[in-house]
Amino acid sequence: MSTETKPEAELKKRVEGVAETLRDQFTFLRRDRLAFAGVVIVAAFVFLGLLGPALAPHDPIEHTVRDDAGSMLRLSEPTGAAPFGTTAYGKDVLSQFLAGAQPTFIVGLFGGIGTGALGFLVGLVSGYYGGWVDEVLMRLTDLTFSLPFTPMALLLLTFVTPSVWLMTGIIVAFLWKMPARVVRSEVLSVRERTFVKSARASGASDLRTMLYHVAPNVLPIGFLYTAYGIAWAIAAQASLAFLGFGDPTVTSWGRMLRQVFESGNMRVAWWWVLPPALGIAAITTSVFLIGRAYEEVINPEIQTEQ
Repeated sequence: MSTETKPEAELKKRVEGVAETLRDQFTFLRRDRLAFAGVVIVAAFVFLGLLGPALAPHDPIEHTVRDDAGSMLRLSEPTGAAPFGTTAYGKDVLSQFLAGAQPTFIVGLFGGIGTGALGFLVGLVSGYYGGWVDEVLMRLTDLTFSLPFTPMALLLLTFVTPSVWLMTGIIVAFLWKMPARVVRSEVLSVRERTFVKSARASGASDLRTMLYHVAPNVLPIGFLYTAYGIAWAIAAQASLAFLGFGDPTVTSWGRMLRQVFESGNMRVAWWWVLPPALGIAAITTSVFLIGRAYEEVINPEIQTEQ
């Protein structure tokens, strides 16, 4: 006779349900080679984002690579002492690359989640209520569309000291507009369906109808644009750092590109340029490849012929 209590049984059932869902998603992604390659790259990026600084063999800022004679190794190509070479300032490129993954990961993760969540909420409320609520929120969205991200972000960062979290907030404040538009268009369609009208007729409140009947049906598109938001956030953070408006206290991939550009060695020190450039390109492309695989499921109209 089983001695398992009811709460334990429910917890076990939920864990099994989550495990089954993960297996189904893994199987789905394995069918798309490009998407599966994207998953592998994203997993590697998450690993570096969490443990990169700990894996760095040297301090990316304080440590200076020197040869056996004690001379500083400036612009040294990859060697045993510095597998990714050194910078014009004698710093280890490998250590900077590993440490630089963390701020890129933080901005990408929280910027993407914030972008998707805010855009989803605005689109949901705007599309469901309509009327003056929709008018106000959509005019605010139009205003955000009319403000170019890079000049406005640079203007804001001119008056304050840049930080990872401040950059994340600025990215969210400007990039939520696209998810909001898309989610709103989906909500306008869902709210006219029979089950939503039945919920209203049965006396369900607007809040309950919106959260329990409308939101679950547009949640997939919200998750999709959250994934896209991660790629947008990483690209935006790298762009701002390259322009010299990144967090001056941390090493990031964008800041690495800024330093090699300032040193005048962009066309010479390929070992200094390629790691951060390929890292940014790989993670943003991977996220879009995964998103594309799910977008074909969410929106059958864009499915490619097999």
